[in-house]
Parts: sequence; C-alpha cells; structure tokens
Amino acid sequence: MRTYARLISVAFLSLGLMAGCATTEEGSDNSAEAAIAGAKAANKKAKAVGYEWRDTGKMIKKAEKALEAGDEAGAIKMANKAQKQAEDAVIQEQTENERYLNSLSAEDRAALTGAESSISKSSRSSAAVSGGSSYSVERGDNLWDISGKDSVYGNSYQWPLIYKTNRNKIKDADLIYPGQVFDIDQNASSSDVDAAVRHARTRGAWSVGDVEQSDLDYLAR
Repeated sequence: MRTYARLISVAFLSLGLMAGCATTEEGSDNSAEAAIAGAKAANKKAKAVGYEWRDTGKMIKKAEKALEAGDEAGAIKMANKAQKQAEDAVIQEQTENERYLNSLSAEDRAALTGAESSISKSSRSSAAVSGGSSYSVERGDNLWDISGKDSVYGNSYQWPLIYKTNRNKIKDADLIYPGQVFDIDQNASSSDVDAAVRHARTRGAWSVGDVEQSDLDYLAR
C-alpha cells in the first residue's frame, strides 16, 4: 500500500503537477515588501507539494508585523529566513522523490508508468463539481485547506471528516490528487465533529506517502 502511494506521488512529480523549487528574482528590489512577497511565493510552492513546514507561515506573519511596526530590517531578516525554509522544504520533497525513483525495481518502474497513465486520464476526464455535498480537488489542494473553505466546513480542523467519509478514495490523508471528487458530510453529528477536531489537533508527526497509525486509529473509531 505504501509503495503504491509513493509511486502515485512520484507519478505526479513526473507529470509536472508538482511545483519546482527554483525561485525567480524579480529585479533588484530589496525592500521588506519584496522579501515578504518572495517568502509567500516560496511557501506557496512548498504547500503545492505538501511539504510546507509548520513554522514558515508563522515567520511570514512575524515579518509582516515587523514591517507594520516600522522594523524593515527585522522584517527582511524574518522574511528571508521563511523563504529559505520554504525552499529547503521543496528541495527535501524533490530529493526524497529522486532517491525513491533511483531505488525502484523494474517492476515498480512499470507500475509507475501505469500510474502516470491512469492519473493523466483521470485529470483529463474529471469535471468540476459544485454544491455543498461534494468537492472536486484542484492542484495544490490539501484536506486542511479544503476543510477550511466556507463552502465546505469553514474550519480546517474538521479535515478528518473528509478523510473518514472518503476512506475508500484516500489512502494517505497527506496525499490527494487533482480531479478526485470527495463527498462532504454536512450532517455530521457533534460527537463526530468533536472527534475529528480532536484528531486533527493531536495527530502528531506525519509523512507524505505513509499512512500514519494515528489516522488508522481514528478511522477505526
């Protein structure tokens, strides 16, 4: 199961659906605003491949607060630190995928080719779904962000509800694909909501491509 999930992840990388780590320098603007914009752009790429580090967003907010307080030097320093962290996160994702590709057997490479073909066909044939009972995954989406949308739950901590409702479609809660259509349970009981939020807050460490034991425990409840 983990091998297949990892192959799917690598397939997306091969298809070019995951963002790269290269950054683009726009002119020679060394202002705090430019530094913050660069940090946000880099972190967006990290989010797109599911490797955003937990502190990067906080650093960007600190940089913005420093700028508001008139501390431009402090804002630039914090923004640059956030950008470096985001870029390192994307490099980490690419390095892990490259290492995994190099370790594949001929059989697994054949499976990867099949996965690429399947994903490509699915992406071409998928249609956007509107309404409160379902959600069509777009590039860069993750369960946390989907759950936080006003049209879904308006609360990111309720993402386990999506995971549990669509357990037959989601093998790894940290790995979803553009074109997938998830059912959204708008009638979850208060106890189900509480259990979902509790799991989201106490889930612990996670890794893309691996099914966490804490997630399996949640599904079993």
